[in-house]
Amino acid sequence: MNPVVITTIVEIIKIGIVATTLMLGFAAMTLAERKLVARFTLRYGPNRAGKFGLLQPIADMFKMFFKEEIIPGHVDKLIYVMAPGLSLVPAIIAFAVVPMASQPFTIPFSEQLLGTPLVITPWVADVNVGLLYILAIGSLGTYGVVLGGWSSNNKYSLLGGLRTSAQMLSYELPMGAALLSVVAIVGSLRMTEIVEWQSAWWGFRWFVFLQPVAFLIFFISGLAEAGRSPFDLPETENELIGGFATEYGGMKFGLFFGAEYIHAIVLSTIVTSLFLGGWSGPFVNQIPLLGLFYFLAKVAVMLFVIIWVRASIPRVRFDKMMKFCWKFLLPLGIINLVVTVLLIAIFSF
Repeated sequence: MNPVVITTIVEIIKIGIVATTLMLGFAAMTLAERKLVARFTLRYGPNRAGKFGLLQPIADMFKMFFKEEIIPGHVDKLIYVMAPGLSLVPAIIAFAVVPMASQPFTIPFSEQLLGTPLVITPWVADVNVGLLYILAIGSLGTYGVVLGGWSSNNKYSLLGGLRTSAQMLSYELPMGAALLSVVAIVGSLRMTEIVEWQSAWWGFRWFVFLQPVAFLIFFISGLAEAGRSPFDLPETENELIGGFATEYGGMKFGLFFGAEYIHAIVLSTIVTSLFLGGWSGPFVNQIPLLGLFYFLAKVAVMLFVIIWVRASIPRVRFDKMMKFCWKFLLPLGIINLVVTVLLIAIFSF
């Protein structure tokens, strides 16, 4: 068989595996979040569906699949139906440039069976503008929420959509300033090179230590862009009923729900790669498979922190959130960037 055809088939299979894993991660995180938040608030959480409630995500999935789909007569039907998918797909494809391990590996006996060695890369794409790709794709997810709120022809849904666009436009700026501080030090936008730069000195070059201000700015901005608590203002039930998702039910609501959780998972993988050294760790050069373990462990820690924040910090008022961005985070990000560039110029890192 033609090596190009074989490589193409392998890449398609890999993309399917990554997308399926993210969807399974969404299901697992719904259970983990409900269990952890319950423990934080001295409750039990789901414990009826299966042993320890482990079958609760499956029960929720069947509920979403078989719940009656109702499309209100006053909505713009085409955009109303498209919006959940427009919200979910960018959340999944943003993961494409995240490296999960240190180096590609060859499938054993593939050359004898197929006539060409099958080399599997631990990323979907390794492009030289990986950070720009993440910023661009992350912004696209907002369109699904905004269009869902607009097409619902409901004032609460419209307000939720407008809040989403305002959050995205505002928090992209301090996020960009935080990322520029990292790029200025590494000198590259490629995700694999950023991780490799941090792999020296046994973790002491992780940007969470070298750029703690940028780390906090990026993490806070990521929570706001993903719509996670305490920045879940587009769907705040005490003000907007359900915000942009007020008119949605069944599987359409499930897609919006899944997009939020996958955004959180992808945010954790990006934070891991940019600030926690990605796959780097002790003995990775000797045992490359350890890189995947380190990567997943760091992602799990970040997801725990995201859930911890939800259980600990109350939702802020919308105008306070916008004021926090424009009057604190953005100036802080710019100051951090200026100081970083000055230090680079002085010490010639």
